[in-house]
Parts: sequence; C-alpha cells; structure tokens
Amino acid sequence: MSMVNSWIETELGDFKLRFAKVEDVPLILTFIRELASYENLLDEVVATEKGLRESLFERKVAEVIIGEFKGEPVGFALFFHNFSTFVGKPGIYLEDLYVKPEMRGKGIGKIMLSFLGKLAVERKCGRLEWWCLNWNEPSIQFYKRMGAVPMEEWTVYRVTDNALDHLAGEFNGKSKQDKESKSE
Repeated sequence: MSMVNSWIETELGDFKLRFAKVEDVPLILTFIRELASYENLLDEVVATEKGLRESLFERKVAEVIIGEFKGEPVGFALFFHNFSTFVGKPGIYLEDLYVKPEMRGKGIGKIMLSFLGKLAVERKCGRLEWWCLNWNEPSIQFYKRMGAVPMEEWTVYRVTDNALDHLAGEFNGKSKQDKESKSE
C-alpha cells in the first residue's frame, strides 16, 4: 500500500483508502446512520455533525478512514487508541466498520480491516479489537476467517445518560487546594 496524494492504494485497483478530513463529517454521519439502520439501532443515534466535528477534528479523540470505489465513498472505519495494562502497550479499538450493502463481497471490508491491522503494527500496538452484535452471523464468520477470536469470557458493561450523571455525582473528591484552605 502506498500513499499517493493522501490516497492509500490497495490491491483492489478501483478501491482506495484515505483518512477523513473535516469536510467528510456529513458523510461520516450518513455512514453511522446507515450502519445503525442495518443493526436495527437507528433510534439510538444521537450523534450530530457538530459533535463529530468537535470530537474527530478538534479534540482528535478518534480517527476515520474512508473507502472509495471508483471515486465514490462506499465505507468507513472509525477507531481510536486504547491501552492494555496486561500487554503494556496501546491498542486500536475499532468502533465501527461499515461497507455499503451493494459493495459487500468484493473484499473491501477485508482490505479496511487489514489496513487497520497494518496501522496497529506500525504504531506498535499490541491489539486490534472490536465488538460485534451476537446476531450478526455474517460479520462473525468474516471476523473469524480474518483470525479474530471472540472474548466470550468477558462481558461489556456500560454506564450512560442519567446513570453516568449519578455515578459522576458519587465522587466527593477534593483537590489539594481545597484541603489546604480548610487547614488554615
């Protein structure tokens, strides 16, 4: 894979990758909605262009690659770095990988996933990981063919919305400055 004018050439001649630019925010949100619709989760999408712009391009907490076939956007992958204390290295967590249904079966998903694997190796990461819905058998089989193994002994826990606000409210820590002013 070679970088030419910010394009990443692939073995599928008409398919190229590139890192997203701020102008891609509307496209990224469209892909997120298409993926959520496929997963029957569209009602859970609350992301906005403004929020994505801030998170991806101002705060830079995640990255996106866009896949284009014959110059048309056909897929995306959104990912960010995490860290494994056991491995002692960062990893790449793949939040979403999506290829338009009419473009599946051409090897595009495999190219995008293998690019992320290459990126993880180049960045000296110890892992590339992601979640997959239990009912998504086509994706599960695809991931297993790529060498992925399910982490069946682990359960994902999540705190959001009011529960997150409540949890944050449980913290009663005081700063060093607070403690010093009380002792005077």
